[in-house]
Amino acid sequence: MESKPGNNTSEYLKTRVLTASPEQLQLMLYDGAIRFCEQARQAIKNKEIEKKFHLLTRAENIVLELCKSMREELAPETCSKMRALYLFCYEKLVMANMNKDMEPLDEALKVLRHMRETWVMLMGQLRAERTANSPATESEPPASSAPDNPLEQPVGSTICLEG
Repeated sequence: MESKPGNNTSEYLKTRVLTASPEQLQLMLYDGAIRFCEQARQAIKNKEIEKKFHLLTRAENIVLELCKSMREELAPETCSKMRALYLFCYEKLVMANMNKDMEPLDEALKVLRHMRETWVMLMGQLRAERTANSPATESEPPASSAPDNPLEQPVGSTICLEG
């Protein structure tokens, strides 16, 4: 059976999503929204209106999914604040999409990047707590200098989702 070009990438992405932890999925959503916004910026510069529309619509949908997927029963006050940030980003993305304007897009991107960095820091703290609370066994392999886990990547790195 021959594989089509790009099919391996989509299969890889499908596997990544299906095997990702909830924390990794959240990070992937942030990365996707940021990537679509950055691509939309370029489309606005190139006056590619239809492409800009589709990219910003994808980013808007991701932000709405982030907003809907919060578990308010765990931290109602935090969720309320996060929802306000997501809705701010969503409104800015809609404005950018309607008006072909960079300024609201840049405002949304700034917030999304900050939220992503905060998420990565929180995941690092969670990993450190888990490590401190679980005794290491002698059979564990030493930590790699280039981790495979995207949550262990430096803050400025991104996961590439097929767009």
